[in-house]
Amino acid sequence: MTEELQMIYDEFKSSNNRSISHLDAELTKIRAGKATPAMLSSVMVDYYGSPTPIQQVANITTMDARTITVQAWEKTMLNEIAKGIINSNLGFAPQNNGEILIISVPPLTEERRRDLVKRAKTEAENAKVAIRNNRKDALDMVKDLKTEGLSEDMSKDAETEIQNITNGFVKKVDDLLELKEKDIMTI
Repeated sequence: MTEELQMIYDEFKSSNNRSISHLDAELTKIRAGKATPAMLSSVMVDYYGSPTPIQQVANITTMDARTITVQAWEKTMLNEIAKGIINSNLGFAPQNNGEILIISVPPLTEERRRDLVKRAKTEAENAKVAIRNNRKDALDMVKDLKTEGLSEDMSKDAETEIQNITNGFVKKVDDLLELKEKDIMTI
């Protein structure tokens, strides 16, 4: 196998690993009924005039499976943080006790669970599309090598190897989706 083919395989795997990482991050944002600090990862807070991620102005923890607490590093920021959480459209209503914000995560309804599963499936499909695009790019590179003198046998072997790698990554996507579905549908 030529050095060029190995570089194509490595780049292809690297691109697909980025797609899997992105999918994993997106699935983490989909709440499954259990309170986690990651639920607030998309919240931006107006910190003295500039939008700032909530993690940079407060400590986020979970008290139990249904409660998230947000402790601001500056008590004067509690109202701004609460405003940021409300404006993020996550469906949370933080309670301010003067020291910390307490967020009760409501249990999910059956309909909401189905919506979240649909969203998870959409994210998984986006990851599969990205993997297929990466496969097309890799196959195009193999075609270019073929025009530069790569043998027919090596070209066919490379295409088979790229398809095998693709199948492995698609299975990873399916496995991640299945885990998330189970997580969402578990009451």
